[in-house]
Amino acid sequence: MELELSRIDYTLVGITSTNCLKLLPPSVSKEPQKVAVADNDGILQIFSIKKEDIQLHFKTLPGPKISSLQLGGAIGSPTDKIFVAAENEVKGYTKKGKLFLTFDSGMTETVTSMLVLLHLKNEKICGRFVLGNDLFLCGKHIYNHYRDCKDVGSYLCGDRIVDVIAFYADKTRRLMSLIACEGRMIRALEHARVTLSMEVESAPTLLHILEEDSTKTILFGTVDGRVGILDVEKYQSTTPVLVQISYWFVSARQHGFDRWLIDASNASTISCLDAYDMTGNGTKNLIVGRQDGTIEAYIINVADKMDASILIYSHVSDNKKREPTPFFKRVFAMIKIIATLTFLLQNCNESVSSLQCGVVGTQGFDEILVVTYTGRVFGLTTEAVDKNVGGDSTVGNYIFSQETSTKISRLKGDIEDLQVKVGKEREKYQSSTQSFFEELSAIPLLSIKDSFVLSKETATYILTMEVPTAIDNILLQSNVPVDLLDVEKNSAVVSYSDSDRSVGNFLLATYRCQINTNRLEIKIRTIEGQHGVLQAYVTPLVQPKCSRLQQYEIKPLSLHYRIYKFDESRIFNTLTIKGTFSLAEIHTWLSQCLPEVPEKPQISENTELYFESTLLGTILQGTYQKGEAFFKSDNVSTISILKEFLTKEATKKKIKIEISSSINDESINHVIKLIEPKLVKQKMISNNVTLLDALNELEVNDEESLGYLSGKYKDLLVNEKGLRAEFQEQPDYLDRLYGIVSDLYVDYNKFKGCNVKSKLVRLREILDEYSYDALILFFRPDLAK
Repeated sequence: MELELSRIDYTLVGITSTNCLKLLPPSVSKEPQKVAVADNDGILQIFSIKKEDIQLHFKTLPGPKISSLQLGGAIGSPTDKIFVAAENEVKGYTKKGKLFLTFDSGMTETVTSMLVLLHLKNEKICGRFVLGNDLFLCGKHIYNHYRDCKDVGSYLCGDRIVDVIAFYADKTRRLMSLIACEGRMIRALEHARVTLSMEVESAPTLLHILEEDSTKTILFGTVDGRVGILDVEKYQSTTPVLVQISYWFVSARQHGFDRWLIDASNASTISCLDAYDMTGNGTKNLIVGRQDGTIEAYIINVADKMDASILIYSHVSDNKKREPTPFFKRVFAMIKIIATLTFLLQNCNESVSSLQCGVVGTQGFDEILVVTYTGRVFGLTTEAVDKNVGGDSTVGNYIFSQETSTKISRLKGDIEDLQVKVGKEREKYQSSTQSFFEELSAIPLLSIKDSFVLSKETATYILTMEVPTAIDNILLQSNVPVDLLDVEKNSAVVSYSDSDRSVGNFLLATYRCQINTNRLEIKIRTIEGQHGVLQAYVTPLVQPKCSRLQQYEIKPLSLHYRIYKFDESRIFNTLTIKGTFSLAEIHTWLSQCLPEVPEKPQISENTELYFESTLLGTILQGTYQKGEAFFKSDNVSTISILKEFLTKEATKKKIKIEISSSINDESINHVIKLIEPKLVKQKMISNNVTLLDALNELEVNDEESLGYLSGKYKDLLVNEKGLRAEFQEQPDYLDRLYGIVSDLYVDYNKFKGCNVKSKLVRLREILDEYSYDALILFFRPDLAK
């Protein structure tokens, strides 16, 4: 079953954040709904669509950036009250634009997510919406709970909070709230106390409550494009809170996380979710919005674990699939001004900020209403938009009524007036730049939405940059060795420039973007042990010419990510550091060395963190307090990198430290066993590609020549496309593995006080003729005795 939807563009607002779009409830079923949308200019506006025209009901004046928009209402009345959060203040408006609430939360952080709950008589609630007198506000690290605008509890989280939801538990009838944290943790709170900590495999981006048939299902989206289900209430009990915290923190992976509802691993980040019956069969579909502009609809079954989700619709926001409104289609056919109305036809490959399902454009037709990062509001409707209008005026293949022809004429006149005004302003600006007087050329404010996320599957970083206007080029510069890999979605042309490595300039590359590109995705491969800064100079297509600098830190152990369970059965190497450093200093050093370290250390006697390597699967444990730090890892190179970095940082601060280490020789065998499958696989891929190149040089492509080949070579030619694609996905991956083994050999002998760089040539020869036993004997010659 497939869902057929047509795109209709409505309007353009300012730059938007997540949770910035809502549909007001209709007074009659299937009646067109009003739209509430807020932007970063602080403007809240309510509009509706009537006969393909925008009917604006009210619009506020500009102000501070609006970070969240929710709906609410009194008991027994429609949820048509509008609540917006800007900085640390919450305001409430009626649907007619009357301000009825202004609440200063007193928070020291800007509000990033908001939720208000209504106490219903039967103590059941629809969770995700703003509904009444319980207000939940979250900043970067602070969670606050207000009741009747009075503070009743707060929680300080070490991780960054990305979203919050609340609901009444069906079993206990107690008010629970969930906060999604950037460190791959979702925490359940009661009375502002953590009662359950649930680890998930990927960092969550949002929380959503799916209600159907009087049951609630808690969903969460992740940065790697998956949607999971949480089962919170199943594991809630009447045991004391402290006991629950201890138990659930240890077994979070098994308890709380249920399963993946949509397992599209390595896809684009989930930015918004909604549940709505788009197919009309009485069952809600899951609507997903992603950071790369993709909008998807799924048939789901949350009750049956064996029933897989089915993708029934996918929309990519680009000019090939864009459908203008019927009215504008007729305008284009008549007056041929496509170039003038570029905002309707330019490439809209941009992230989705928010989406809601309902009836918007035409009565009786369901629709997915979407707003993008740059403020484009459009709908994906079940109504067929390709229809003619009967009348007495004809242009091309379209038939127009007199009223439509009048609208077209009026629109044509407006466009001509705008062209004249733009031309005059352009001439005025050009003359002012050539004036002898002290004229000022103002540089426009350039807002950039970016992310620098580690992909566990490929052990690479995904750098995403999005700009409200078209990008001319992006210049990348790095003072550490990094590799740029191809991305299928990336249509920009990359060119490399010679760089002087003697002054620490290892990368200088320029991405020249195609016309109307405002979002670029780049895959970057880092090398552990090398740390520095990656700089991106973003130059948009605006006048006067300007560029904005974005910096991204490359950390020494950049390919590690935080975990919450530690395998004590492995063979470990240890590192102990003692000195006069404070808890804040050692915590800062670790945050500069490892990704995903919380901004604040744990408030306890010892702070303990666990990490795992995305490339090798080796693990690291760090336990530290004031004046002492202890680390253990099954990888000698990890211990060596930590030792070198922490020593440099202590030397910078002139802090005297004592370092002791213990290296277990058996850990070498363990790490090589972890590398071996990757090494063997990449050697096979590399050899197969070399054979394919040789076969292509011999021009073995006709049937007669193929008949003389062995089955092995025939299979290679049959699977050539897949083999080359796999090789191109990670070019030079075999050399990368060789480098890891070489670093392991050097670090292992460094702890023994030996300089073995002269033996690396022999090590390369052993790797070329790979044998596990020969490699172990080369690392540990004592075993041959």
